[in-house]
Amino acid sequence: MAELVIRKESRTAYYFPEQLRDGLNLDMIEVPGGTFVMGSPENEPERESDEGPQHEVKVPPFFLGRYPVTQAQWQFVATELPQVKIELDPDPSEFKGSDRPVEQVTWYEAVEFCDRLAARTGRPYRLPSEAEWEYACRARTKTPFYFGKTISTELANYDGNYTYHNGPEGEYRQETTPVGHFGIANGFGLSDMHGNVYEWCQDHWHDRYEEGVVPLDGSAWEDRGEGAERIIRGGSWLDDPRGCRSAYRFYFNPGVRDSDLGLRVACAAPRT
Repeated sequence: MAELVIRKESRTAYYFPEQLRDGLNLDMIEVPGGTFVMGSPENEPERESDEGPQHEVKVPPFFLGRYPVTQAQWQFVATELPQVKIELDPDPSEFKGSDRPVEQVTWYEAVEFCDRLAARTGRPYRLPSEAEWEYACRARTKTPFYFGKTISTELANYDGNYTYHNGPEGEYRQETTPVGHFGIANGFGLSDMHGNVYEWCQDHWHDRYEEGVVPLDGSAWEDRGEGAERIIRGGSWLDDPRGCRSAYRFYFNPGVRDSDLGLRVACAAPRT
């Protein structure tokens, strides 16, 4: 296992940089454990029925990528790390740029990316569970977005022709933006959780949080066949602001690839 050095970024955020090669790191932010209410309240504007019922989830501490995986990071793993199960296209994205998020990747390819990292480092890299993703996105907030009750295209990359809850119209960029473009982060130190690209999660899709069945411990809800639809979270450059909310959830077949679909990696790395 490669040496793990935990660094303190601020009074509240710890992280470790996973070095892929000289000058190319994958920054992993510590998400402290805690309990939160998952899903949206019934009075949240433009709420979807599959975002409920709200339920309390206890999430253990874990690490999550500061940003979505970039094209430079993807290219390194696809070309330099040994194949675990499937091949990876080193340059799949429609919108090119080393610091833009990788897109046009299937769920299977996202899992392969994590598996290659895990094999190289000895650390358990994986996709986040849906509960981990929402908990990390909210960062102890209860509003539709981690920065408040509405959103603008000065804060995130989405289709600004549409508005949310008295928010302003804005720019429709029609493409991805480099990760960290807006220079802001939530209370856990994570950026680009709203908009830019959707992010694959580990869970199978369910159209409601079924009481007595949905996991309450932060783990992934997987009880269907290998080809069942998988959860995506976060909204995208192509989406209206409703889809960028912390509680918004959707799904794709795991073999689907799209120009607004990427990933962010999780890791249960110890703080040693």
